Amino acid sequence: MLVLNRYGPVAASSRLRSFQFAPWFEREGIECTFQALFNDSAVTRRYAEGAYGVSCLVRAYAERVGALLTRRQFDLVWIEKEALPWMPTTIERLLLSGVPYVLDFDDAVFHNYDLHPSVFVRRFFGARIDRLMNRASLVIAGNEYLAQRARDAGCSRVEVIPTVIDLNRYPPKRSIADDDTVCRIVWIGSPSTSKYLQLLEAPFKALSNTHTFKLRVIGGGGFASSSADIEEIKWSEDTEVDLLHSCDIGVMPLVDGCWERGKCGYKLIQYMACGLPVVGSAVGVNSQIIVQGINGYVARSSEDWVRYLATLLGDASLRFRMGLSGRERVERLYCAQQVAPKLIDLLRGLKLSL
Repeated sequence: MLVLNRYGPVAASSRLRSFQFAPWFEREGIECTFQALFNDSAVTRRYAEGAYGVSCLVRAYAERVGALLTRRQFDLVWIEKEALPWMPTTIERLLLSGVPYVLDFDDAVFHNYDLHPSVFVRRFFGARIDRLMNRASLVIAGNEYLAQRARDAGCSRVEVIPTVIDLNRYPPKRSIADDDTVCRIVWIGSPSTSKYLQLLEAPFKALSNTHTFKLRVIGGGGFASSSADIEEIKWSEDTEVDLLHSCDIGVMPLVDGCWERGKCGYKLIQYMACGLPVVGSAVGVNSQIIVQGINGYVARSSEDWVRYLATLLGDASLRFRMGLSGRERVERLYCAQQVAPKLIDLLRGLKLSL
């Protein structure tokens, strides 16, 4: 299988949607060759400088076209999102001809085109992803919102597979925090998504009048608050689990928009895997991952955020119980140990039907 990733493993979407399954695939006789459109150094540069640069883009697309030209050496091509973003669909289809392909989505990338402010882009690229979905042998979607788009596009086979963690990397929490310890609320993400933390500025201000807490921001940057005591930490795959484990409550604020409905709630799953109770906005898949009052709370308003965070900040035993429930839910539904066998069966079944 030729795996055409959008990014190298430093980027969460590529690391979690394909790279982490390689050991499972290869143990079952599915040999994978990975080719990232943007490798780790390119991604790191983009985070640091805000853009890839012309030479980086030219090199990336040239290497991707080169990989596509080898497609007939493989039984199957797995594509993360799209093979050649912003290129005419006819070119991508031509370079995929003669070999079955799977499309994997964990974001609503079709909205990059059909909701673009440019009339030209909407007219000529608005249905770009739909045309690719229509020809795919299989579309794997991270949630139902993405899956429905694939069905509407006419894809003959669509499966929902959530973005998951590897239990071996996430040991469960074993003890209740000391009541005298200052609670840490945690958010993990990238600089491009830290904007959602602004939604919590008013709730943090209200909470700061009655509770003492710290806000740990992992991998974000740029969020300033007059109310929260912020602890900003650079993201690293080696340290992220330990950094989450030493926190008490995980949050995932979102606006209710089309792009946000396509998100797969991975932050929540990470928090739950670490035994943290969670609070998330009532947007998209968040309401499916969170079981209200059991492993956390779904917040529909600023008042909800204040009430639910205050409840958790004031009760260490409740945090621990909800954290255990969240961990159990991850073990049943949101881990690679459960998902990898399903993916393997899908790929095997696909090969048999071709």
